Amino acid sequence: MVELRHVSKRFGDYEALKDASFEIKTGEFMTFLGPSGCGKTTCLRLISGFDTPTSGQVFIDGKDVTFDPPYRRDVNQVFQNYALFPHLTIYENIAFGLRMKKVPPAQIKERVERVVKMTSLEALVDRKPAQMSGGQRQRVALARAIVCEPKVLLLDEPLSALDAKLRTQMRMELKQLQKKLGITFIFVTHDQEEALTMSDRVAVINAGRVEQIGTVNEIYYKPATRFVATFIGETNIIEAEVIEDAGGRSRCRLEGGLELTVRSESAHPGGKLLLSLRPEKIRLHRENPAVPNSFPARVSLEIFKGAIDELTLDVQGGLQLGALLANDGQAQSDYHEGEQIFASIQPEDIHIVAA
Repeated sequence: MVELRHVSKRFGDYEALKDASFEIKTGEFMTFLGPSGCGKTTCLRLISGFDTPTSGQVFIDGKDVTFDPPYRRDVNQVFQNYALFPHLTIYENIAFGLRMKKVPPAQIKERVERVVKMTSLEALVDRKPAQMSGGQRQRVALARAIVCEPKVLLLDEPLSALDAKLRTQMRMELKQLQKKLGITFIFVTHDQEEALTMSDRVAVINAGRVEQIGTVNEIYYKPATRFVATFIGETNIIEAEVIEDAGGRSRCRLEGGLELTVRSESAHPGGKLLLSLRPEKIRLHRENPAVPNSFPARVSLEIFKGAIDELTLDVQGGLQLGALLANDGQAQSDYHEGEQIFASIQPEDIHIVAA
């Protein structure tokens, strides 16, 4: 549905997007994720037509739209501030785009009523935006965008103005709405949780470069670079040296001297690796479990976070590892500061990332 071919965008000497090439499938929920100023909104504006690439091509549904203005692209956008007309009722806000397209009045009524029901706004159509909550205004902005039945819906951090509880609720509503409509959604956010809970695929963008595109599982468990590993969730990033390699598994010496076995297809003795160990993959034991990659540790810090406990483990040679533990209330699975324990991690749960 959307394709970028070697797209770059410069503003004077500043290169906001660098040689981006990727495809977005029809009916897919794609999220552009990255820190402020990384280029994700620039990428969205190039797709919408509000900006023109310095080089490269943009395609929508197979058509080259690189130099087409926004009104000639079959896309709609939901903005961060919603951009509703304050003097119009909710019904008139939603119908506005259809009136501009000179859709017959009977069709306008039918389509507006359909999306009003879909977005649960039936009781609010006679109000004006100032009489509504943030979550309700967000629904109106969505309804106004989808009533025109675009091929692509662009969403530029539309949940950022909402409080935390309402954001969580709206994430689920937005994902369910996208599944119901079957429209291609392109969502921009810096919030990792939003990206992981809503997306079919995620494009992680950093300093103008698309560092990795993949499913949420691929992005989380198989990060391609150090940036992706550290930006998505929490992880332990550790430098290691290969000391032995045998048939797809390598024995590595970590900082401080701890030795672990990892899965590796191309490691060689003496080679340097960068390892990512997700804290929830580290298992804790009171007795030595006698399994691969088990080692003694001391709990040096315990932080209660409701459903989980966040632990810091001191291991061999001064190395520290973060571990997450489900707080299920069972005494045998509680570990506290000062305890001497054992930890283990499966070789399959250690991922090699690019430096």
